[in-house]
Amino acid sequence: MPFSRIPPLTLAAFFALYVIWGSTYLGIRIGVESWPPMMMAGLRFSLAGWLMLAYLCVRKYPMPNARELGGAALLGLLMPAVGNGLVTVAEKDVSSGVAALVIATVPLFTLLFARMFGQKARKVEWAGIGLGVCGMVLLNMGANLKASPSGAALLLLASAGWALGSAWSRHLTQPKGPMGSAWMMIFGGAALLLASQVYGEKLLAMPPLSGWLALLYLAVFGSIIAYSAYLHLLKTVSPAAATSYAYVNPVIAVLLGVVFLGEHIGLHEMLAMSVIVAAVVLISWRR
Repeated sequence: MPFSRIPPLTLAAFFALYVIWGSTYLGIRIGVESWPPMMMAGLRFSLAGWLMLAYLCVRKYPMPNARELGGAALLGLLMPAVGNGLVTVAEKDVSSGVAALVIATVPLFTLLFARMFGQKARKVEWAGIGLGVCGMVLLNMGANLKASPSGAALLLLASAGWALGSAWSRHLTQPKGPMGSAWMMIFGGAALLLASQVYGEKLLAMPPLSGWLALLYLAVFGSIIAYSAYLHLLKTVSPAAATSYAYVNPVIAVLLGVVFLGEHIGLHEMLAMSVIVAAVVLISWRR
């Protein structure tokens, strides 16, 4: 579609995914310095979900039925809880830029899971998956992930959970419009807060201003705005286009991490970023 014919709402949704989600890795890295990770992620999604639901109730949006709530609960577990919660836990030990690089593999996982729902992959897409695997091997040779194999495993599980939710969302009955975003975050937030209690996370001291600002930024911009934008794109554009944020977010996350946190990105990470971005571009390629 020519750029001039793209609807303004779709353009705004792409901007939210490319820029806002790219900056959330920085927000998470700042936040986990003063919050227990699962507690912070659970508060983030609970706050965002209940605020959205309150607004939608005031606007008299129809409430979803039981079947739609079931779909929202499943997506909430896969996407906010597993997909984002594990990223938050991993960023206790892994830099924000490297975390974004691993999450850039989401379109590769999405393509694999899409086959479960009858979507066939083209040869060029299989080539992209192969190239993405090479990028992951390079990334694991770098110092960041070598120092934290558990962080690498959590990030890969997060990518797989998010990708499965993305592929499944097109086939699940779920609440319509922004109600879907609200309930998905409510269920995801509840699952994360429960996990926080089970694992015995405790807030040892009141977070400083930076911790509260990180939480609010993640809740309002990273959740309410960006999640709604993502669900809108999943319903209006192709899965490849909806997940194209994956080759913009790593660049933004790496740059922000270097500028604001002084993170070091080595040669292996830079090569891996180039290879992973090339792989995602390849599987998204259209004639």
